[in-house]
Amino acid sequence: MSHASASTTPEPTTPKRALSLGVIFLTLYIDLIGFSIIFPLGPDLLGHYLGTDGRSGVLGWLLAQTDAIARSLGHDNAFATVLFGGVLSSFFSILQFIFAPFWGAISDKRGRRPVLLLTVAGTALGYLLWVISGSFWAFLLSRVVSGAFSGNLSVATAAVADVTSRAERSKAMGIVGAAFGLGLVTGPMIGALTAQWNLLESYPALARLGFNPFSVPALISFALCLVNLAWIYRRFNETLTPAARAEARDPRIRNPIAAIFGLDNAALRRTNLVAFTYALAFVAMEASLTFLAAERFGYTARQNGYLLGFLGVCSIITQGFIVRKLLARVDEIRVLSSGLILSTLGLVAVGFAQQPWLLYTGLALLASGSGLVNPASTGLISLYCGPQEQGRVLGIFRSLGSLARAITPVLAGGAFWLYGSRSVFLAGAALAIGAFALSRTLPQPAK
Repeated sequence: MSHASASTTPEPTTPKRALSLGVIFLTLYIDLIGFSIIFPLGPDLLGHYLGTDGRSGVLGWLLAQTDAIARSLGHDNAFATVLFGGVLSSFFSILQFIFAPFWGAISDKRGRRPVLLLTVAGTALGYLLWVISGSFWAFLLSRVVSGAFSGNLSVATAAVADVTSRAERSKAMGIVGAAFGLGLVTGPMIGALTAQWNLLESYPALARLGFNPFSVPALISFALCLVNLAWIYRRFNETLTPAARAEARDPRIRNPIAAIFGLDNAALRRTNLVAFTYALAFVAMEASLTFLAAERFGYTARQNGYLLGFLGVCSIITQGFIVRKLLARVDEIRVLSSGLILSTLGLVAVGFAQQPWLLYTGLALLASGSGLVNPASTGLISLYCGPQEQGRVLGIFRSLGSLARAITPVLAGGAFWLYGSRSVFLAGAALAIGAFALSRTLPQPAK
């Protein structure tokens, strides 16, 4: 498909179905709460499975590798623990990278609603396995299942494209970003609060079923998936027309890298590269921020929680409110470029921050920048492709974000410990500037 044909593909100027954006918002929000509950539990999970499995099997092999890397870099077991958490996170993200384009393509052919029901049900199975993960092998299996079925975000994003006109597309993508931000703020808070509820203390016999000290957060994630299933079944009407489904390509699992380079629309490829470059910078910040705050300002876990909460709230405000008003007056490319500039300034400010006020100022700039970049880039991706391939193309777009989350935490951690915290944020600023330069070459999409 040439750029001209992609950007001028005729679409209705009014929503195709009566499905409200509020239904999609709640679908994403519930899903992301369950997804992010595990975020604050990494070190405690490692400690628990060391106690049950020791240093044997796959856990022992992983720890041996991270210990070896830590020693080669001249650091102790604390760094090995950080690396281990990064490896677990990367493992899940790699599965998302592989499967997001597949589920997106399936939804182009079969419809959004059945694919959402299937992926949410599969994710629920993954959480149920986590509930009864009495060994590290069982826990790893639960992450495999959850990662393989994690296509909800790209499919729900495609549904936003289905029910909005081209003129309103990018503004509506702010809803996706707001749900994402709000879910990623709420989930870790619930995880941290519920991790202290160990069912085995009151019901030790549950250990025979595989229950573990983290079964309560897992049960909450499982329950949220069931709520989401009921919500989608009752309220989520199909958004994709039969005509668009008939034109879609046959879905199959393929090499995601080949799928990206196989896009014959230069504007799509370039926008994906802009978004991926920016994601590398932003994920490096996320992976390093709490360590920087602890190192420079002596922040405790609670103070770091406030810091991350502030970042999330700023992002929610920008994506949920500011960007929608801005995109009514300014085109997507200018919004994208402005967000990249704000993010660059924020990364530099955090990198050089010697006082907490400058740290918070930098984070406000960063959150505002990401709140502009994400809806604008998602909107551009959707506008550059036709209605029959929204799921596949948005799946590729989301899979690149997962790839950034797979490779960046370990690389950022290594740079942090080898060259200091400032190096990570200055490298992130350089990446954001590179993304800005590339964004200036993007063509205006037709609306």
